[in-house]
Amino acid sequence: MKENDILERIEIRETVDGRPVDGDAGSRRSTSSSSAATTASSPAASGARKMSTKSMRRASRPDPYIWGIYIMLLLISVVELFSASSTEVHGDNVYMPLIRHVIFLGIGLGIVLWLQRTPYMVINRFAWVFALFSLGLVLLSTLFGESINGAQRAIRVAGVTIQPAEIAKLAVVCLLAYIYGKTQTPGGVSNKGVVTSAVVVLVFAACLVTNGLTNTLLLMVVSICMMLIGGIQWKKFGMVMLAYGLAVVLLMGFKEIAPSTADFDNVEPMQTAMVASAANGAISPVQTGIEAETSGGNLKRSGTWKERINRFIAGVNPDDPITDENRQVVFAKFAQANGGMVGQGPGNSRESARLPLAFSDYIYSIIVEDTGFIGGALVLLLYLLLVARAGRIAYMCSRAFPAFLIMGCAVMIVFQALVHMAIVTGVFPVSGQPLPFISKGGTSVIVMSAALGIMLSVSRFAAHSGNKKEISAEMNALPDDMQAANYSADQQ
Repeated sequence: MKENDILERIEIRETVDGRPVDGDAGSRRSTSSSSAATTASSPAASGARKMSTKSMRRASRPDPYIWGIYIMLLLISVVELFSASSTEVHGDNVYMPLIRHVIFLGIGLGIVLWLQRTPYMVINRFAWVFALFSLGLVLLSTLFGESINGAQRAIRVAGVTIQPAEIAKLAVVCLLAYIYGKTQTPGGVSNKGVVTSAVVVLVFAACLVTNGLTNTLLLMVVSICMMLIGGIQWKKFGMVMLAYGLAVVLLMGFKEIAPSTADFDNVEPMQTAMVASAANGAISPVQTGIEAETSGGNLKRSGTWKERINRFIAGVNPDDPITDENRQVVFAKFAQANGGMVGQGPGNSRESARLPLAFSDYIYSIIVEDTGFIGGALVLLLYLLLVARAGRIAYMCSRAFPAFLIMGCAVMIVFQALVHMAIVTGVFPVSGQPLPFISKGGTSVIVMSAALGIMLSVSRFAAHSGNKKEISAEMNALPDDMQAANYSADQQ
C-alpha cells in the first residue's frame, strides 16, 4: 500500500451526512478486536470526510527526544571511529576510513528520514514477507556465504558485504510485533500468538546459530522481552522457556555427535593467527572483523564457543603474558584503564594502534580511553534513555501493535549495545557485536537506522490513549484484525 493511500485512510471524522458526529459515540475506543472491527467497518466510518495528506503531516511530529539521542550517537560515532581507525589508514589519505563510515551514516540518516514519514501501518502488510526474505538471506549465507572468523555469515553483492543476521533480527522484531498485536487479549497473549511466536523464534534461531551464537541468543532475549511486555501469562511463559531450553539442548547434542569434529580445533588457531598478523601489521585488522573473508569454510562453531567460555572463566591476570588468545581482551583492558575518569581526549588513544577491531567490536574501549569513565557512562545513558523514551511512547499508544513495534525495536538496539559493552568490559565472553550507530559496519548501521526510523514513525502516527479523534482515525487505518487495544494504556 502506498504511503498516500494509508495517510488518506487516517481520517478525523467531523460530519456524517452533514451532521456532527457525537464524540463519545463516534470515536469510542474498542476494548476487543471484535468490537474494534465493528467500529472500523460501521457506516459512520465509511462515510467520514477524510483529512488531506498534507494536513496530516503537519498535525504530528516525530519524537524530538529520540531524534536528540540519535544525533548524539552519530556525533560520537564520527569522532570515535576516526580515533579508533589508526590501524586502517593506508597511504596518504588518513580520512578514508572516516569517509567510508560517514557514507554509511548518511545512508542510514536517509532511511530514518524516509521511515519517519511512512506510517507504521505499512509494517503489518509486509511483516511476513520481510521475515521470509531475511530468512532466505540467512540460509543463503549459511550454504553459500563467505566464511568470516570460522562461520559462514556474510554474502557479497556487487562488491558489498551483507550480514543477513543483522537483517534477520529486525525482521523478527517486526513479525513478533505483528503477531502479538494481532493476538493481544485482556489477559495477555492468546495461545495462538504464543505458539506462533515461539515457532518463529526457534526457526530463526536454528538458522542463525551457525552464523554466531551471540546473535541467536540476542534474538531469543529480545523475543522474551516482547513476550513480557505483552503481559504473557506466567504459565505460558514457562512453557516457552522450556521449549527454548529443550531446543538449545537438542542443538548442542547434535553438535556433539556431528561428524568432522576435527574442524573444531581449526577455528580458534585460524582466528588467533589472524589477530596476531593484524597486530604485527602483516594484514589489515579489518580482515579479522565482520567484513573479512577467511578460508575456513563452514566450520562447526561449538569448538569456538567452548574455547571462549573456558578463557572467560579462567580470566586474564595482570601478570599473564600477552598471547594471540588474550590479545584483544588485554589491550581492551589497557585502553579502559588508560582512560581514567575523564579520558585522554578524543584522538589521543594509545591502544587503538594495538587493539585489533578497535573500530568495530571493541570501539567502546576506545571511547572509554578517550573520554574516561564519564564518557563511557554517558554513552550507556544515551541507550538507556532511548529504551525509556520508547517505553513512555508505547505506554501512551492506543493500539497494541505500535506499542509492540516501538518497544521491540528499542529493545533490539539497546540489548545489542549492552552486549557490546559487556563483552568489552569483560562481563561476557568474547564475541563480535558492533555498538549500534557507532561501530564500523555498513549492515549494522543501516539496520539499526531502519529500526530507529520505525520508532520515529510510531511516535508520529500512533494515536495516544485518551484522544478519541486520533483513536478513531487510527482504527480506520488499521486492518480489522490489528485493532487489539493496548491494555497498559487503558489503565491510565
